[in-house]
Amino acid sequence: MPATVERFAPCALIPIYNHKDTIARTVQALREHGLPVVIVDDGSDEPTRVVLDALAASNDGVTLFHLAQNQGKGRAITAGLLAARDAGYTHALQIDADGQHDTADVPRFIAEARNHPQAMICGRAVYDDSVPKARLYGRYLTHVCVWIETLSLAIDDSMCGYRLYPLDATCAEIARAPFPARMDFDTEAAVRLLWRGVPVRNLPTHVIYPENGLSHFHMLHDNLRITAMHTRLLLGMLPRAPGLLWRRFRKEETACVA
Repeated sequence: MPATVERFAPCALIPIYNHKDTIARTVQALREHGLPVVIVDDGSDEPTRVVLDALAASNDGVTLFHLAQNQGKGRAITAGLLAARDAGYTHALQIDADGQHDTADVPRFIAEARNHPQAMICGRAVYDDSVPKARLYGRYLTHVCVWIETLSLAIDDSMCGYRLYPLDATCAEIARAPFPARMDFDTEAAVRLLWRGVPVRNLPTHVIYPENGLSHFHMLHDNLRITAMHTRLLLGMLPRAPGLLWRRFRKEETACVA
């Protein structure tokens, strides 16, 4: 039977950096699903700040935080996770501001979290032809690295930024050691939460790359950060390997008994 909790209070969390043309549609779609929205502005330009301030002023369900300067996606999400926990939310659905993620899937994420409140609900990206091939092939390499780093196949897609976090466990892991500041955030957060013992549930979800979309992925610098992250996670896996293998053995044993 799925675990139950006395209280389930989810919100949506949107990190944003200069996506002024798409943020309003994303917020409107989330509010139509009844979710309160926490936006973290990662030092955006003045036109984007004007749009964000207007959104927050005209909607009681939107909470806005401005970071004084651009610090990176990971820092913005971390700030939002902590703020959401402090505001009394129990879960946060991370979603991009640029329209890549299908907001029609919001009820599926929420239902999965309600039924499995201790779990991290990871989106597994299903792409159409708009995805750049270099990005697509690079993701496969990261998938293999993550399976090695966790000694499991539990995480289908560690790079998808459409994800629902249980806030108590996630913020406890942040307190233990901060997550990365930039594009390496999503993968390291997923791996470390699995190491921590947080269950993983995977949901397929359509992801697009909008025509003329604004991407903040820097091919050289972010790929170097990702390489360093995988090195760090691989080294971190080694002392954890006996525990990870024992956990997997116990899970398989329980499944066989059941």
